Amino acid sequence: MTNQIRLDRVSRFIETLTQARTLGLRAIEAGEGTLLLELPYSEKIIGNPDTGAIHGGAITTLMDTTSGSVIICALDEFELCPTLDLRVDYMHPAEPGRPVYARAETYKITSNIIFTRCEAYQHEGNTIANCVGTFMRIGKEASPKSYRDLITGDGQ
Repeated sequence: MTNQIRLDRVSRFIETLTQARTLGLRAIEAGEGTLLLELPYSEKIIGNPDTGAIHGGAITTLMDTTSGSVIICALDEFELCPTLDLRVDYMHPAEPGRPVYARAETYKITSNIIFTRCEAYQHEGNTIANCVGTFMRIGKEASPKSYRDLITGDGQ
């Protein structure tokens, strides 16, 4: 599978997630088992109106979505893998007025569980938060074929 196919699949998947659409999440780069998403800055994600700092929930959603979506880049066939556990460690608040990026990778894939790690940042080397996640493999047949076809582009 090419990186462009991975990027297209992730983009179609993100479009099916209401919270991702609402936040304006966008897939920037995809590789084999790696993914970069962007959370654009907007007024609706401000957590502290006095400082303009981004709400931690928006950053957690970015990291959960990136960690779950990177699985699309790691598996040959699409399958939904619900989040079992996500541990987020915040280092400092995001700067107001700037987008936040999340880079995730899969580091272990078993027949039942996929393990990921993710970093949120605004500048390379200046981590806002880190997370590790575990996702349950439920098999491709657990998703309706029409949904799988939508994500893979086979339904077009």
